[in-house]
Amino acid sequence: MKWFVGIGVLGGLALITAGVASMRTGWTLPWSRRVTRPSVYGLGTLLVGVACVVQGALYFRILPSPPWEVRFFGLDVLVFSGLILIGVSQMQRRR
Repeated sequence: MKWFVGIGVLGGLALITAGVASMRTGWTLPWSRRVTRPSVYGLGTLLVGVACVVQGALYFRILPSPPWEVRFFGLDVLVFSGLILIGVSQMQRRR
């Protein structure tokens, strides 16, 4: 189980890196070229990446573990808000 969580943490770190690069420079990953708002896309990937890293930190007991309800709903809010922002970043702008 530890390797599975570790892979999730590495994926989260990659998402955080891509999100910061997208917010700072406007660069997006090659498979997400439909993005019209790179800073919104970067914020969304940053939120999803932070949720993955925090989940791993809680599993490995790096952070003190809150009650399961707080952990479940808090990380769900991060993931879903990140996914919504990624979706919004791919919408066409009104002219």
